[in-house]
Order: sequence, then structure tokens, then C-alpha cells
Amino acid sequence: MSAVLDHHGKAHDHAHDDHHAPSGWRRWVFATNHKDIGTMYLLFAFTMLMFGGVLALGIRAELFQPGLQYVNPQLFNQLTTMHGLIMVFGAIMPAFVGFANWMIPLQIGAGDMAFARMNNFSFWLMIPAATMLAGSFFMPGGAPAAGWTLYAPLTLQMGPSMDAGIFAMHILGASSIMGSINIIVTILNMRAPGMTLMKMPMF
Repeated sequence: MSAVLDHHGKAHDHAHDDHHAPSGWRRWVFATNHKDIGTMYLLFAFTMLMFGGVLALGIRAELFQPGLQYVNPQLFNQLTTMHGLIMVFGAIMPAFVGFANWMIPLQIGAGDMAFARMNNFSFWLMIPAATMLAGSFFMPGGAPAAGWTLYAPLTLQMGPSMDAGIFAMHILGASSIMGSINIIVTILNMRAPGMTLMKMPMF
């Protein structure tokens, strides 16, 4: 009987300790839980998917009939460039990291990702980078219009938005690299006992 009571007391203490975990907005801003961070990654990727999709609608509306209909050639090039950059760096890559954050610890028996705070930092780097990239539409000369590959000589003919776009992509790249380091280290170092690399799920 005493063991049962003791167990109940431990459970109560554990529940009491959980009260000190961040709640409300702090739960998300200071998140180190891989599921919360994975959810934020996926929400961010979905938001960028919608934004990039609106740009794609502008492109397709312009191409619906021959001749200029809705936008001038410069704005069309801006839509094409920004659609490519936002879809690749803002939607596809964060979605991969979001799914990895959610699934990998669960599939390999790890408690969390290897570097929980770096995981949080790598997500929050994306917000200012995406804001800077999207805000380049409002800079002098408009958004980058050099194609999403950003090849010279078109990149040399752009205004300050080109610099902002390149800087934003460097930050997004740093975020992606930190996310991938986290995934690799988690897979190599935090697998359940007996789970060799050849026994891991295909995901």
C-alpha cells in the first residue's frame, strides 16, 4: 500500500514540475520540444507555400493569353524570381526539416533532437530572413528580377533588393545547415539500442 502511495506522490511531484514548463506564447518562442519546433517549421512552410502560390497565380494569369494583360515585364520577372526563391528556400526545405523534427526522434527512439536549443535557433532565423525576402518588393526598384538561380549579369543590374535577397538566402541557408547538422547527429548518436543504420526506417 505504501508503495502505491509513494508512487502516487512521485506522480504528483512530476505533475507539479510540469507547471514550470513554459506555457502560452513562451512555449513556442522558447520551444526545445522537437514536436513543437516541427509544428512551427510546417506552419512556416505552409505560409510560404501560400505566399509563393499567390505569386504563381500572378505568373499564370499573365501567361493566360498572349500579350501583356496584368503586369509589366519587370514585375513579371520579379514574380518569377521570388516565386522560385520562396518555394525552394521558404516552403520545400523548411517542410523537410519540419517533418524530420517530428518523425526522426519518434522513429529511432530518441527523446528529442541532439541540439534542442540550436533547433529552436535554426527555426527563428527563418522568420527575419523570410520577412526580408518578402519585403524586397517594397524596396527601390522592386524585388530581385534575375531569375531564381540569381546568375550574373542580371544580378549586377539590380538595386538594393538584390543585396537583401542574397543576405536573406544566406540566413535561410545557415538555418538549413543547422537543421541538417541536428538531424545527422541525432541519427548517428541517439538511436535506440540495437538499431543499426541498416535497421532504421526508410524515412
